[in-house]
Amino acid sequence: MQALYDLETVRPMWEELENIGVRSLKTPEEVDEFLSKKGTLLLIINSVCGCAAGHARPGIALALQHKIIPDRLVTVFAGVDREATQRARKHIPKTSPSSPSVALFKNGKLVYVLQRSQIEVINAEGIAKNLIRVFNYYCSAGGPSVPKETFEKSFVSAKRR
Repeated sequence: MQALYDLETVRPMWEELENIGVRSLKTPEEVDEFLSKKGTLLLIINSVCGCAAGHARPGIALALQHKIIPDRLVTVFAGVDREATQRARKHIPKTSPSSPSVALFKNGKLVYVLQRSQIEVINAEGIAKNLIRVFNYYCSAGGPSVPKETFEKSFVSAKRR
């Protein structure tokens, strides 16, 4: 499937997540591989929409500065990594497809979903608090995902441009 968006136009939107330690998955096979591993996995379905930029990515970034985070952090980009996004959504049953969205898996089983309808009505700090609560319950890996200086340089400064 061809991407719906120009890759260079959306590059900053996926680099925001890569800069804070989130790996971009491009194929359905990569999605399956990561979801088959033991431990916890945070899966982010990224998007070009305003709530992804204003709420989801900043909230995720703040949450990943916490002392407890998931073992693995991955993302697919809706409208860009279309086949990978379709496969990711198959692992989130009984949930309407939405982007952005965030899902947490433990040992390959879905344990938590934050959908676009929820993301739209809370700010970045609220998303971070929500995710931190979930991380504290399900996760045990040490955080943050990147040092504070890297987070501030790569994420916070980008928001000031």
